[in-house]
Amino acid sequence: MRRSNARNRVASNSNSDNNSKKMMDPAMKLQLRSATTTTTSSPSRPSLFPRHIPKPSTTTTSKSRFACIATLLLTLLLLLTYKIISSKSSPSSSYSSSHQRVRYGIILDGGSTGTRIHVLRSGGGGGIKERELLDLGSMRVNPGLSSFAKDPEGAGRSVSELVEFGKGKVPREKWAHTEIRLMATAGMRLLGPEAQGRILEACRRVLRSSGFKFRDDWASVISSDEGIYAWVVANYALGTLGGDPLDTTGIIELGGASAQVTFVSRELTQSGSSHIVKFGNTTYNLYSHSFLHYGLNVAHDSWREALVSKDFNMASQSLQEGLRIDPCTPTGYLHNVESWKFSPSSGSDQSQYQPTVQTKGNFSECRSAALMLLQRGKDKCTHQHCDLGSNFIPHLQGRFLATENFFHTSKFFGLGSKAYLSELMSAGQNYCGEDWLRLKKKYISHDEEDLLRYCFSSAYIVAMLHDSLGIALNDERIKVANKVGDIPLDWALGAFILQTTTATDADVQNNHSWGAATIFSDESPTLLSVIGIFIILLLTAWSISRWRKPQLKTIYDLEKGRYIITRVGR
Repeated sequence: MRRSNARNRVASNSNSDNNSKKMMDPAMKLQLRSATTTTTSSPSRPSLFPRHIPKPSTTTTSKSRFACIATLLLTLLLLLTYKIISSKSSPSSSYSSSHQRVRYGIILDGGSTGTRIHVLRSGGGGGIKERELLDLGSMRVNPGLSSFAKDPEGAGRSVSELVEFGKGKVPREKWAHTEIRLMATAGMRLLGPEAQGRILEACRRVLRSSGFKFRDDWASVISSDEGIYAWVVANYALGTLGGDPLDTTGIIELGGASAQVTFVSRELTQSGSSHIVKFGNTTYNLYSHSFLHYGLNVAHDSWREALVSKDFNMASQSLQEGLRIDPCTPTGYLHNVESWKFSPSSGSDQSQYQPTVQTKGNFSECRSAALMLLQRGKDKCTHQHCDLGSNFIPHLQGRFLATENFFHTSKFFGLGSKAYLSELMSAGQNYCGEDWLRLKKKYISHDEEDLLRYCFSSAYIVAMLHDSLGIALNDERIKVANKVGDIPLDWALGAFILQTTTATDADVQNNHSWGAATIFSDESPTLLSVIGIFIILLLTAWSISRWRKPQLKTIYDLEKGRYIITRVGR
């Protein structure tokens, strides 16, 4: 009886539960099952839904990774194979390989009194200190390019003669790869822009048809670059280029139309005279300035102009009307004033009456006259102090080499490279005070025009270095030289060094034309193309690997009552 009642109660409860389930919302039904799954944690009863969710198989993922790595390796192998084959089969690539070992270059130095060609060759290692630089030969033609202001085609003819000399020094098969550059200096800077343009264009026509590698912008008039190039070759020859800036040697050049001062300075300088030069990991803060009109030849012409000028008599004495005394020429020489030719910038009118100039050599008076020339324009100085005219020069630091006309004058007087300024001053005093006829007999093999200048040049050098720049008469820091060892101290060689130095060796942050050439080589576009192709292939391989990798998603199937794993479509 009790069992019968129990069965009735169970049946009644079961019917009641079924009715409740029929009325239950499907969402509530899902929540109930989830709750049931959570609460049925007894180990003796299996849960309604398994909590372990199958993980996607790693087989497909491993295959995708393998495919990606294989693609990358194949890409690298193809690039390497292409590079090897192209370097062996392509003539230009073969040249590029040898081009890194041996390279030719031609620099045309368009000076104020003449144009000189330098045929140069570099070889050896890639570093600046390991590279061998050779001057294969040079040739000079007169007069300077600035003399062809009224005959520009004459400038082209003079350059053509130099080009033929260069062809005889460079192997014919190298002509097309040999850069030829024309760099005109202070003589051309004395001319106006129109005259410069006509002369340069005549030269460009010759250089375009020379057979050498040439661009129009490689024929130009340079400014302060001349001093920087001279500093580069000097320190290359001394072995200090690329080393400690404080160990470098400065340069003081005395050219025909300009003077250059270049050295490492720790003082703040004007923006136009401040230059940053980098070799390897070393940075050099250079002061470099070119002083136009301060070259020896132009200064001598300026002195002659002063002698005949009514407004600017300077140190000369006037004994009577129309008579001038010249202390910078040995006594006994007779000037022919009407034959004097002044610089293109001269304002003297030679058609008017010219005074008589009497020579009376005197070193002290000539030195005073030279100093007045060097200080001309000082009233326009806008700095705390000015050394040459209205130009500021920082305090000279370190050692210096005095080149060009400093060297030629010292050599004439038989002075060594380590001679003091006091020795040059003593030699100049004796020379200026000597009679002209005796000097001609003593130096019979010398050109007369040169002999006339040595009194002035000795006085001018002392006035510049000692009276203006403050170098002591017995200062051991300054030496005169035109070469170090077998390397000539010619700025054209310094320009070639910068031209052939790679971006890892040098970087000149300046306005001169070598800046871009030292940073980017001719092979840069090819290298960039190879890198671009590699990046594209790399991205392609990555995209393929992403596309092949399966994207899986785990969802719960209400009808089947279990979790299933499915692939997400693309």
